[in-house]
Amino acid sequence: MGRWNSQYPHCCRVELRAQNQVLKKGVVDEQANSASLKEQLKMKDQSLRKLQQEMDSLTFRNQQLAKRVELLQDELALSEARGKKNKKSAESSSQLSQEQKSVFNEDLQKKIEENERLHILFFEADEQHKRLETELRTRLEVLETDAAQHQAVVDSLTRKYTDTIEKLQNDKAKLEIKSQTLEREAKDCRLRTEECQQQLKNLQAALGSRLEESLCIINEKVPFNDTRSNRYNALNVPLHNRRYQLKLRDLAGQALAFVQELVTALLNFHTYTEQKVQIFPIDSATDAISPLNQKFSQYLHENASYVRPLEEGMLHLFESITEDTVTVLETAVKLKTFSEHLASYLCFLRKILPYQLKSLEEECESSLCTAALRARNMELHRDMKRLTAVFEKLHTYVSLLALPSTKPEGLLRTNYNLVFTNIAASLHGFHDILKDISKHYSQKATLEQDVPTATQKLITTNDCILSSVVALTNGVGKIASFFSNNLDHFTTSLSYGPKGGTEFISPLSAECMLQYKKKAVAYMKSLKKPCADSVPYEEALANRRVLLSSTESREGLAQQVQQSLEKIAKLEQEKEHWMLEAQLAKIKLEKENQKLKNSLSGHLTETIQDRSVLSNVAEQKKETAEKSLREPIKSTSLIGMLTITTDNEKAPDVESREDLIKNHYMARIAELTSHLQLADSKSVHFHAECRALAKRLSLAEKSKESLTEELKLASQNISRLQDELMTTKRSYEDQLSMMSDHLCSMNETLTKQREEIDTLKMTSKGNSKKNKNR
Repeated sequence: MGRWNSQYPHCCRVELRAQNQVLKKGVVDEQANSASLKEQLKMKDQSLRKLQQEMDSLTFRNQQLAKRVELLQDELALSEARGKKNKKSAESSSQLSQEQKSVFNEDLQKKIEENERLHILFFEADEQHKRLETELRTRLEVLETDAAQHQAVVDSLTRKYTDTIEKLQNDKAKLEIKSQTLEREAKDCRLRTEECQQQLKNLQAALGSRLEESLCIINEKVPFNDTRSNRYNALNVPLHNRRYQLKLRDLAGQALAFVQELVTALLNFHTYTEQKVQIFPIDSATDAISPLNQKFSQYLHENASYVRPLEEGMLHLFESITEDTVTVLETAVKLKTFSEHLASYLCFLRKILPYQLKSLEEECESSLCTAALRARNMELHRDMKRLTAVFEKLHTYVSLLALPSTKPEGLLRTNYNLVFTNIAASLHGFHDILKDISKHYSQKATLEQDVPTATQKLITTNDCILSSVVALTNGVGKIASFFSNNLDHFTTSLSYGPKGGTEFISPLSAECMLQYKKKAVAYMKSLKKPCADSVPYEEALANRRVLLSSTESREGLAQQVQQSLEKIAKLEQEKEHWMLEAQLAKIKLEKENQKLKNSLSGHLTETIQDRSVLSNVAEQKKETAEKSLREPIKSTSLIGMLTITTDNEKAPDVESREDLIKNHYMARIAELTSHLQLADSKSVHFHAECRALAKRLSLAEKSKESLTEELKLASQNISRLQDELMTTKRSYEDQLSMMSDHLCSMNETLTKQREEIDTLKMTSKGNSKKNKNR
């Protein structure tokens, strides 16, 4: 979640920057286009003004010419009227009038031509003005659509930015809530850690004191500890790891399934190869095949007798691994049979390999074989050699693993790990070789389909061989991955011995352990006796009524409790008395033994003196014993002090006292050892709990630190994104305001131009009407 929160603002920021750059580029282009349009508009305004001035001058000249034509027409009419009246005078002045008429006609013709030319110029200027107006209108529409599009983009971006801001704010709120919860959890963890540390200190102090007491008791009371020496510890009975046996049986079941798939694929491969030899390059149905291929097909026909035992050997190995056995390499006797079956299959492969290679060479020498097919056959020639070599490797390593069950000295335990790793590497190499064979077979099958004499039987046989090779490749790949994944389990669970032992114990002691396990199971079954029948409910109610009805029930019970307490106190006093007496007797015995040792360690010259001393010592011992028996003995305990006097007649004999002392101390030692084992197990349990709590504390602190760092980064990213968003928002608002001002100015100029054009049109229409009226 923290990583997503840290990456999400970064992605939004990158997208916003890209969109910002695109918008900036679009705004700059629009500004350049608007500037060029302004320049063009200014130029068009200037040309329009020039054309308007020319049009005004032409209209003025046209008006003058029209007036002149009217005058001339009037004069002509007057002259015609006068000609009717004064024909005579006209004849005299006819020559002069013809000259004037010709001058007027020429002048009129020139004026008409000039007027026509001016009309053409005016029409062209008007057309050019209309065309420019339409272009400007279309350009204005395009600009308006672009502005609308830009506005839509800006609106979408603002909506998107608002959505992102809302999302970021929601994420920020969620992160704040999460940080608060994490802070509360961190506080709780601190309190728990403090409590755990305090409990750990108390437990360490208590366990340390108890350990010191236990060590003192062990050093004083336990004369021999066989677990300190590996040689002596090897004599102890090892434990039975049921979980390991179940795991190993599960793995053996998986291996059995994989081996069954492998056996099926090998059977199909050899069978279809036999069919292929009978068909190609010569079909046995139409012509006799070569003796080499006959022998090769005969050997291939025997493949089941060599391949099937592999499955049977793996099945026997799986059945030998049960819950009630101890399975290591030294006890896996059935692995030897699997190795023998693998050796027989390897002999079969070695037997058919020369025939297979010669068959491929014979196929290459046939007339139907092309160069590409010959190359594929030579590749398969090499692959078959590699396949036999990898089977030889696997047989070597499997036979090495089978050695400890028959000859333990044949393979050192230090080499087990190396053998397993080499088997895993060989399986991966086996898988790679089968991949190459599958690829080359597929290429060969496609080339053989193009052979002119290829039949449908050959095509189906090639497809079957290819499918069997693919199944073989998949099966070996599964076996290789399975062995590699469980390699650590195979290599780390090879030791077998008692608890605390470092040396390897011979698995022959497993028989003793299994016997003890059966005895323990039988003993536990004997302890599980059926519970006695409970008292019926009605009888219990009747007994309760009797108990409540009896008036002496409480008093009798109280008296019984008092009497039992008195008996207990008396027995405790007697117990303390006899314990003190046993301690005194032990001290005296130790003193006497020490004196005897000191007396016997003298020189040979002092033997006579030593004997006298021994006799004196014996007499003193008797006297002291008599005195100790006659003198009163004070026994002090928590209950009180007890004084007891004993006589020689009532004193027990020495042997019975020694047996009692020995039995008492043996019971005491057994009790102390049980207490010590209980304390040891509790200390180990508390130590494991403390370590787990310490690990949880360290993990919680690390997670808290990482979450605080992620929260800081998230807050920094949020603040940075907010700043960038504000800056981009301001820049977009400024750009939008500039674009809106520019559009307003453009609209104003267009409206002004339209008004000017309308006024000019109105003035031109008014002038034309006036000229017509004139």
